[in-house]
Amino acid sequence: ETCEFHVFQEKTVVETVEDPVEQISLVNAKMINSKYEIGDVVNIEVQSKEFGRIATQNAKNVILQKIREEERKVLYDQYYSMEKDVVTGVVQRYVGRNVSINLGRVDAILTENEQVKGEVFQPTERIKVYILEVKATSKGPKVLVSRTHPELVKRLFESEVAEVREGIVEIKAIAREAGSRTKIAVWSNDPDVDPVGACVGMNGARVNAIVGELRGEKIDIITWNENPAMMIENALSPAKVISVIADAEEKSAKVVVPDYQLSLAIGKEGQNARLAARLTGFKIDIKSETQAREAGDFIDYENDYEDEYVEITGTVKEFKTEYNTMIITLDFEKAILPVYVHIPKNMVDVKFEVGDTIIAYGRCCGLRKRSDEKYFQINAYFLSKTPIIKKEQSNQNKENP
Repeated sequence: ETCEFHVFQEKTVVETVEDPVEQISLVNAKMINSKYEIGDVVNIEVQSKEFGRIATQNAKNVILQKIREEERKVLYDQYYSMEKDVVTGVVQRYVGRNVSINLGRVDAILTENEQVKGEVFQPTERIKVYILEVKATSKGPKVLVSRTHPELVKRLFESEVAEVREGIVEIKAIAREAGSRTKIAVWSNDPDVDPVGACVGMNGARVNAIVGELRGEKIDIITWNENPAMMIENALSPAKVISVIADAEEKSAKVVVPDYQLSLAIGKEGQNARLAARLTGFKIDIKSETQAREAGDFIDYENDYEDEYVEITGTVKEFKTEYNTMIITLDFEKAILPVYVHIPKNMVDVKFEVGDTIIAYGRCCGLRKRSDEKYFQINAYFLSKTPIIKKEQSNQNKENP
C-alpha cells in the first residue's frame, strides 16, 4: 500500500575477505550481531536512495529483464508439457502461406507443410491442432503445430472414445494421407468389448464427430491382428481377399483378390494399397486371380494334381450354407485366410458353431512342387468337389467317415 521496499545484499562471513562484494569479515559481522560465525550469511541493507540516476536505471532494467525471463520460462514450461498433444486454437490471420493460431497465451504457427491441402481457414475460426514442437527463443516460446500428423487422429479418438482414453481399446497403428483417407488398426484388451464398434459408436456418432473435425476425411477402422497375413487382409478392406502369403523376414506379401475386386484393392491412384502397406509395414504385391494364374502363383489342379488331397484343420469363423458352401478360417504359421469348403449333400443339415475346429480333406490350390519335395503353399482358398468334413470332437473315423 505504501510502495515501501528494502534492498538487502547477502554476504558470507569469512576470516579473511577476498571479495568485499560477496564476503564480510568475522569482526565486522560480530559488530552487526554477535551470533554470526564463519560461514553464516549476513543480510546488509543497501540504501537505494543513495544510488545515482544511472545506477537506478540499470537496476530497473535488470529487474524487468528477470521478470520477463521468468514469464517466458513459465510459458515455455506450460506449452512444453502439452507437446505431442491436441489443443484447440483460434485462427488469427495468414502470415504469407503460414497461419497464425492463438492458443491462449501464445500464438502458434501452422506452416504450409503441416496444412491439409485444400483447407482454408477464416479469422476467429476454432480448430484443433497437434503440437509438434515447442522451442525456447529470446522472444518467448515458439510453438509449431500440425493438421496433417497421424497422431492428430489418434488424439482425437482418445478424446472422443472413452474406451481408447481408458486403455481398454488400443490404437496399434495409423496410416494417413491427410485430407483424403486414414486407416487405423485397433485392438481390445477386453474380450467383451468390440474395438471397431467402440470407435465407430452408436450410428457412427463417434467416428462422424472426428470426420467432421477433419473436414470429411474418410477413416477406415480395422481390427489389428498379430498374424501378418490376417492383418494385411484386414488392412486392404473394403476389398475382399482370396489369399495372402506373408513373409515376416522379408517384410513382403503377395495378395490374390477376385478379378472384380482388383481396382478396389489397389484404390484410387494406389491409395488403398499404399495405406495398407504403411499400416502393416509390409511391401504388398496385389494380383487378380487371373493374373496370379497366368504368373503361376495360382494353379488349377483339375489336370496337374487331380489326385493330390491334403488334410487341413481349420477353425470356424463364419458359418454359411449358401450354395452348400461353408466359410472357415485356416490358421497357419504365416497366414490365416478364409477357406470356402463345399459341403456334401448328406451333410447339408449339419450345423457348426463359431470356434469349432473341423478337419477338411480335398484338393488345395496351394500345393507346389520344389525338386522332388511337395509342400503346401498358402496362397489360395480350399477347393474340392467332394470333401469330407467333420467336427474334431466327433468319434467318426476319418478313413471311414
